[in-house]
Amino acid sequence: MGFCQLLKKASLVGAFFVPGIWLATARAEAFCPAPASVVRVEVQRVVDGDTVRLKDGRSVRMIGLNAPETGKKRRADEPFAVAARQRLQALVQASDGRVGLVPGREGKDHYGRTLAHLYGANGENLEAQLLAEGLGFQVGVAPNVDLVACQQAAENSARQARLGLWRQTPVQTVGQLKHSGFALITGRVSKIERNRGGIWIELQGSLVLRIAPDLISRFDATLLNGLQGRTIEARGWVQDRLRRGGLKKGQSRWLLPLTDPSMLKSTS
Repeated sequence: MGFCQLLKKASLVGAFFVPGIWLATARAEAFCPAPASVVRVEVQRVVDGDTVRLKDGRSVRMIGLNAPETGKKRRADEPFAVAARQRLQALVQASDGRVGLVPGREGKDHYGRTLAHLYGANGENLEAQLLAEGLGFQVGVAPNVDLVACQQAAENSARQARLGLWRQTPVQTVGQLKHSGFALITGRVSKIERNRGGIWIELQGSLVLRIAPDLISRFDATLLNGLQGRTIEARGWVQDRLRRGGLKKGQSRWLLPLTDPSMLKSTS
């Protein structure tokens, strides 16, 4: 299916549009091109902005993309959660319900979902399209990091154009943390410690970033050594040690494990 046909068909299935979204879609075609061969699968339904259910019964969590959460347990939908789900539905329907699937190096998550990259009928990477339209956050979780660079580029294009989630910055300070879950955090590094538990990067406030011992080799030692006193931006799933009962005296309340260098960058 050509790009013009894709635009026409997507417009007929009730896609959610934000200003400049089709310009972002056109740019997205340059990101993360499909490999030579992919396995075609049929989608039964779109669960949310980063998860689909296949007709063969598998649930597929898209690699490298974390879309806003739809409301659960009386929580309201996060901003752009519905937009992300509707956009993914439009992309799937534009491919006649059949998408290309490339499994990750790690094939399952702890919920039993299949981890994979998904591609539309014309070879576009669906994660990159959503990222380029500001309808999700790029996140690299080792070992499924093959497309980190191109997915970062897709997100950066949306961030620079202030599309979707980037209309108002989603980045929080440590002091703004209220609950566990995915977050983009900014803060100043107050201490870096190395021990048998890995590398611990303390931020002012009450947040520590941890790199496990078996993942340290993935990170640039020179970069890490230069973080002391600098302002950084980190992303990932924040854990509340207080609620988990694992907070010891003198420890930071919030813990954010880092598994890939793309989850951390210096901003000053």
